[in-house]
Amino acid sequence: MSRMPVLIMTLLSLFFSVKGYVANLDANMVNKIAVAKKNLATTETQINQASVKLAKQLSELEQQVIALRNKTAVARRKMDERTLGLAQLESRLSSWEKQQSFQQNLLDRFLQQQGLGFSQLNTMSFDEKLLQVENELALLDQAATPNWQKRQLVLPSGEVIQTHVMSMGPVNWFFDESLQKAGLANMQNDLLTAQVNFDGSRYQQVERLFNTDQGELILDPTLGRAITKQQSNESPIEHVLKGGIWVAPIVIFALISTIICLLKVVQLWRLPQIVRVTSLNTIDALAVTFKGMQKSLFNIAQQESNNTQRDDQLFMQLQQDKHQLEKWTNVITVTAAVAPLLGLLGTVSGMIETFRMMTAFGSSDPEVISGGIAKALVTTELGLVVAIPALILSTILSRKAKRYYDGLESFALILSNEPLSDKQTDNNVNSEKQEAA
Repeated sequence: MSRMPVLIMTLLSLFFSVKGYVANLDANMVNKIAVAKKNLATTETQINQASVKLAKQLSELEQQVIALRNKTAVARRKMDERTLGLAQLESRLSSWEKQQSFQQNLLDRFLQQQGLGFSQLNTMSFDEKLLQVENELALLDQAATPNWQKRQLVLPSGEVIQTHVMSMGPVNWFFDESLQKAGLANMQNDLLTAQVNFDGSRYQQVERLFNTDQGELILDPTLGRAITKQQSNESPIEHVLKGGIWVAPIVIFALISTIICLLKVVQLWRLPQIVRVTSLNTIDALAVTFKGMQKSLFNIAQQESNNTQRDDQLFMQLQQDKHQLEKWTNVITVTAAVAPLLGLLGTVSGMIETFRMMTAFGSSDPEVISGGIAKALVTTELGLVVAIPALILSTILSRKAKRYYDGLESFALILSNEPLSDKQTDNNVNSEKQEAA
């Protein structure tokens, strides 16, 4: 019991000592915390000041970057514009070169049409060519102005005269008061040649225009082509004769076929109409109406007393009638087949001759070649003209003859089925007895 108070006192002393130590420790910790807060505030202030300074520097650097970017964009834009301008200049230069080449070709073509040679054009500069074109245009303008000039003219007779000529473009009129002639003229082989002569009121119009510079003129819009076509017109005989020697056999065949065709038409259309017999009972009643070949068949059937002989005689008569109906018809058919072949033969011969002339004299003149080919085709044209009607007429005549022969054949079959009369039977019996004796 005596130890308890000592222990309590010891514990109390120990408690108060610990409490004092904790109090001192709290005071030290508070002091340290206050110092740390002060240091933290100082550090934060320094950091804020440094961050503001760095933000200003960063802003300045960003402004410099933006300025540099703008300068780079401007430099790039200038470089692109310089490159684009160079490409445009190159494109324009190329188009100008093409335009110059085109104009140069136009000038050369125009001057060549005016008679200048290729070698002469190569030696001329561009300015010289322009000067030459101006001179030619002045001449054309002068030629387009209607005025009377003294020029040489070739008459249709071949005579060359010096007369008054007025030109307006490609059209030329001439007037000669001494010869009382006026008309149209065209250039042929570098010579002015009279094409049409005016008379009556047309001549008076040209004369009035020559004397008073006022009047009406006749204009040929075809520039002589209509006159040339009119002059080249030919008669059918002249056209046929152009085919040469092979025209002769074609014409001979055509004449023979025409004569035969006319004769056959007269023969077939003059044949009497075949009387139609529908039964054996009506033959005797219609006998008086039979004519021509039909009557011959009826007489044979009445005269023969034997069935076999009657049929043989009817058959022979039918063959003769068929031959008579078809006689000479084959000539028309042969003409229809041979005429195109003869025409083709003439064309081949003409083409061979044309190519031979081309080999000898060249093919520089197309009119000569076309004229030779046109002459060569005349025989083919004539052959077809002969063959087509011949074929049609041959078909018509053959059908007409066949139709008539079919009627005779039908009538002959009816006659062959007719029984013999009593007289014919008696004659047949008597003939058999005579043959038996």
